Amino acid sequence: MTRPSDESESTKKFGFGRKWPKPRQKSGRKSRGDKQPAWWTEGVMFTCLPDCGRCCDEPDGLVYLSRDDVQRLAEYHGKEVEQWLESDCRKVHDGRWVLNSKEDRTCIYIRGDKRCDVHKAKPAQCRAYPFWGENMKNDQSWQKTKQLCPGLDHHEAILIDGETIKLHLEADAHSEQSFIDW
Repeated sequence: MTRPSDESESTKKFGFGRKWPKPRQKSGRKSRGDKQPAWWTEGVMFTCLPDCGRCCDEPDGLVYLSRDDVQRLAEYHGKEVEQWLESDCRKVHDGRWVLNSKEDRTCIYIRGDKRCDVHKAKPAQCRAYPFWGENMKNDQSWQKTKQLCPGLDHHEAILIDGETIKLHLEADAHSEQSFIDW
């Protein structure tokens, strides 16, 4: 995963140039207002391994879709949005849109060779993996994610900085909100 240069549009839009404050060193008791930085702010070692697909072939996974995801994927498939939603998506119990699943309950876009059919247009939630709120909320969740994802702490992994992780968490949260009516 590469980080855009400081002059890029992404820097302006997403704040890549922002510096994280260093944790304050205090002695004694902490007041209720003191907030510890998230455990991942110093970064996490990760690389997405070719032909892995373990995040995509988990049965019963839900991929929530943002409006941007829907427009991008419909265009990628050369379809009108409503047509693509009807063919490749479904609504869950609360009315939000998610990707359909195959009969084996895995992602409709994961091929037998574990490659993604829509890699260049994949949903933001997919791009954010493994940096999802549910995976990073506590050590127990993170340890479970590490068991699933061989790219975490892999010998070829690179440091994904805290700012990038924060962007992925925000993208995941935005996707999870999804939408009900087009």
